[in-house]
Amino acid sequence: MKTKANGQLRRVELGRHIVADPKICGGQPTFKGTRIMVWIVLDQLERGLTWAEITREWDGRVTDEAIAEAIAIADFVVKHEPFRGFNVSARRKRTRRPAALAA
Repeated sequence: MKTKANGQLRRVELGRHIVADPKICGGQPTFKGTRIMVWIVLDQLERGLTWAEITREWDGRVTDEAIAEAIAIADFVVKHEPFRGFNVSARRKRTRRPAALAA
């Protein structure tokens, strides 16, 4: 999550339907206007529920568009973990070849 100048975490809009807010569910990605965590819907999809069943399960508060968005950011969602940012897992140290092998 992004931090303000004073060091506090702030709300991050992950799309039109998903947000990560440190004041809501400990910063885990949730669907806007709800406390429905994205990892729960992804888990329901993994268990074989259809999009229509998920929408019905959540009384229409999770739409097909929101489910599609959740799938799009699934690689960045970690169960029970707050959102850490889009580049966290992509950071790697550069490897340097030893001088003896470079020749």
